[in-house]
Amino acid sequence: MVLKVQKQPLANTLEVTARVDKAMDELASTLPSGVSLYRKGFRQADFIRVALDNVSTVLRDGAILVTIVLAMFLLSWRTTLISLLALPLSLAAGLAVLHVSNASINTMTLGGFAIAIGELVDDAIVDVENVHRRLRENALLPEGERRLVFDVVFAASKEIRSSVVFATLIIVLVFAPLFFLSGIEGKLLRPLGLAYVTSIAASLFVALTVTPVLCLLLLGRGSAAHRPGRESPLVRLLKRGYRPLVAATLRIPIVVGLVSLAGAMAALVALSLFGRSFLPEFNEGSLNIAAATAPGTSLDTSNATVRRLEKYLVEHPAVSSVIRSTGRAERDEHAMDVNFSELEVGLDLKGRDREELLAEIREQSATIPGLAVTVGQPISHRIEHLVSGVRASLVFKIYGEDLDQLRGLARQAEVAMKKVPGLVDVTVEQQTEIPQIVVLPRGTETASFGKTPGELAGFVETALTGSKVGTYFERGRVYDVVARLPREYASLPDKIALVPVDSGGARFTELGSIASITKTLGPNLINHENGQRRIYVTANVSGRDIRGAAEEVLRVTRDGVPLPPGYRSDLGGQFESEASARRTILILSGVAIFGIVALLFVAFRSLRDALIVLFNLPLALVGGAAAVYLGGGILSIASLVGFITLFGIAARNGIMMVTHYRQLLDEGEQRREAVLHGSLDRLVPILMTALTAAIALIPIVLAAGEPGNEIQAPMAAVILGGLVSSTLLNLLVIPPLFSRFGSGRRHLLNA
Repeated sequence: MVLKVQKQPLANTLEVTARVDKAMDELASTLPSGVSLYRKGFRQADFIRVALDNVSTVLRDGAILVTIVLAMFLLSWRTTLISLLALPLSLAAGLAVLHVSNASINTMTLGGFAIAIGELVDDAIVDVENVHRRLRENALLPEGERRLVFDVVFAASKEIRSSVVFATLIIVLVFAPLFFLSGIEGKLLRPLGLAYVTSIAASLFVALTVTPVLCLLLLGRGSAAHRPGRESPLVRLLKRGYRPLVAATLRIPIVVGLVSLAGAMAALVALSLFGRSFLPEFNEGSLNIAAATAPGTSLDTSNATVRRLEKYLVEHPAVSSVIRSTGRAERDEHAMDVNFSELEVGLDLKGRDREELLAEIREQSATIPGLAVTVGQPISHRIEHLVSGVRASLVFKIYGEDLDQLRGLARQAEVAMKKVPGLVDVTVEQQTEIPQIVVLPRGTETASFGKTPGELAGFVETALTGSKVGTYFERGRVYDVVARLPREYASLPDKIALVPVDSGGARFTELGSIASITKTLGPNLINHENGQRRIYVTANVSGRDIRGAAEEVLRVTRDGVPLPPGYRSDLGGQFESEASARRTILILSGVAIFGIVALLFVAFRSLRDALIVLFNLPLALVGGAAAVYLGGGILSIASLVGFITLFGIAARNGIMMVTHYRQLLDEGEQRREAVLHGSLDRLVPILMTALTAAIALIPIVLAAGEPGNEIQAPMAAVILGGLVSSTLLNLLVIPPLFSRFGSGRRHLLNA
């Protein structure tokens, strides 16, 4: 016996599972000898625990790597400590917001924190590095010319205040499209976006309030404030190598700009050619296998057929558990006949390739006559069912009136779809002719006997399927008493014709005298959609992108399945959700880019300077496109969100550089010297912020495919690749562009 427990929609899965386990413990002690409880079937709580552990691990590893990077650059325990304090304070603020909004701590919220963790110290790094550099410059002045430490710290913090504020506002702005996503993608990505945005906003608050105070307390007291100090060997080496490079680019600004644009255009072309999918495939650690025999198959035959597959699975070394149920009761929300079986298979891969295992299962299933199998995963199946109404990635639907014609067209579509590379589990909906007994009331005879057709139909239903007529109590238990004819009557028209029918107890007659009873063939199932009869062919996608597979299915069915007049077809599945989500993201991202331009114009009061900063965004596409290519060349919704995040981070670096150029121009430096001087000044904070953000993502990228990291890993890969390209190109492209095209007016950001 299989007992399935479903939680209420808003209940916590882990808490419900713990309470169910406690109830099972109590039940186990009351079971008779020889009966035991087997609890190793599919448990969503197991997947959640593994996913939470994996995401927590990458969160921890990211924090450790950020600490190492800060120590290498700053070479001071004081500056490192000040920068690192932004981490726990920002995370605590993010957790507080989640608590207030009644959001739970799950894999997506932890994933948002994990992606943001390298960026949480960025604002603090910029502030600390600037204060540290200004204190060092102040210490090098003659003693009589030195300013008060408080004034130096205050001025240094004020100097970068506007740049970090506008940079963080842009990061929050580009993340806005996530909160407008609907459907499954919205439910998955909104918690991630909430965690990311709240922690980033909290890091800005920390950088504006806590960090300057800590700089004054730890860097501005005692000898630390007056020692000239030296830059770390790493910083000196980087500046020594960077100076001739940036000086060379200043001589060829047009060439640098054109080469950068060419790279960005190549990245755009590559992105348009990549395959597309909805969500990355989950690694749930278990399988959900739907196995169906022909409609009308008896329970014994169906059981014997599916048992062959079950036996193979139980004996497979990569399978830890198999739980099978055949048929579903009539009152089940998804009632199924006994020809349908569902197997929940627990996996213990032990280094085996998962795709190879799935191929083996499909190959073995194909050797069992009369068995149609669809292989998926429990949670993925539910997502597919919500998206398209069937348990498959793609569903080709045909609409029309004649059922025989529909079945013939569906078989043609099946043959055509099996030729499409990457399609597996291609199956026609189980519609066929099965034996039926038709009881048709004779109008005159039925009326003269005092019965209506409806009353006669109710009588036949009671006689053949049964009706509750009472209740029976035994040993404290309640049983329904059901009255019906013996089961053999259901298949013998002659016996049904002899069944007596009464008319209020006044007179009786045989059923055959007032109704015609014939044995014939009829459809086992008639499905309707939008007022039309419908049949479908389903398929899963393996080893390729779902958008490309869908387009090829449309092509082969258009050529290979000619539809007669009055019939039509359409294709549904996850690719529809992908297209809808992608359209929403692209439209709202376009609006966000206009918002970025507006913020930059407010900051600089110069459209030219705003466009120079915006030039950094296409530079980020180069590395992001390379990351997608190395990851298999499939662009998912998670990858698009990665590009959104990347644009916000890339804009930060451009703002920091252009802001400093304008400040140096305001102080009276010549344009070329201001650009060269400003680039060297901003080299360290830009590299530090980029490296902390990038290195914190490495554990997520390396954990790709592990439970809990399926959505975060493609995002992290895009951000990581884009950070590499945008940072390097930003340091070499923005200086010559500003030198050649930057605003000549000298006024600072509005503080």
